[in-house]
Amino acid sequence: MRTNIVITGASSGLGAGMARRFAAQGRNLALCARRTERLDELAEELTARHPGIRVITRELDVNDHERVFEVFEEFRAELGTLDRVIVNAGLGKGARIGTGHFEANKQTVETNHVAALAQCEAAMGIFRQQNAGHLVVVSSFASLRGMPKQMTAYASSKAGASALAEGIRADVLRTPIQVTTVLPGYIESEMTGAKEGGTPLLAGAERGVRAMVEAIEKERAKAFVPAWPWRPLSLLVRLLPAKMLRELA
Repeated sequence: MRTNIVITGASSGLGAGMARRFAAQGRNLALCARRTERLDELAEELTARHPGIRVITRELDVNDHERVFEVFEEFRAELGTLDRVIVNAGLGKGARIGTGHFEANKQTVETNHVAALAQCEAAMGIFRQQNAGHLVVVSSFASLRGMPKQMTAYASSKAGASALAEGIRADVLRTPIQVTTVLPGYIESEMTGAKEGGTPLLAGAERGVRAMVEAIEKERAKAFVPAWPWRPLSLLVRLLPAKMLRELA
């Protein structure tokens, strides 16, 4: 069992939801995010509900790459080992390319791809030393295609994250280190800004987080979550002509 779990971007949304589910399973948690007030409140909630676990927190902006390495090492020093690292921190903002919003698009790409690389480097350095560990990269269903409109930069950044995870997985094949890419569909969260029932195919936060944790626990190479309808839709989306893809985006 992966006892000591790191989750980045854990102060809210899917990160906080995963922390609650893993805490209920008796796992120790190392949680980091920029918003420390929310993070500390979550830690207090989890230790009150599950007094047998350890929950440690650190303030972390994943775009501060040197600090990523420092925080992961601090987590290992406090917990002894890191058994699983979930690269979850990310951004969803963006705009059509060429419409004057380069800074927003750049921030999304830097956070979702370059900062993901920093987290993977830090985690894998520890896992290689331990000769054990489970790296989880939270990508997106949108990574399957180049997406139009405001999704272009986001989709490309998540495609990079997926390719990064796939490359690491191939590199450590047949070793005690496992790598999983999670591709969430449309799940209710702060990032989506949508509520269940108001948007087609939108999964509620509880259902979405449950599906993510179940997929992570199985440690498969790749998982669409929730599996229905996103796994069958993945086959369709790969075949859609650009005109139809533009209408659906």
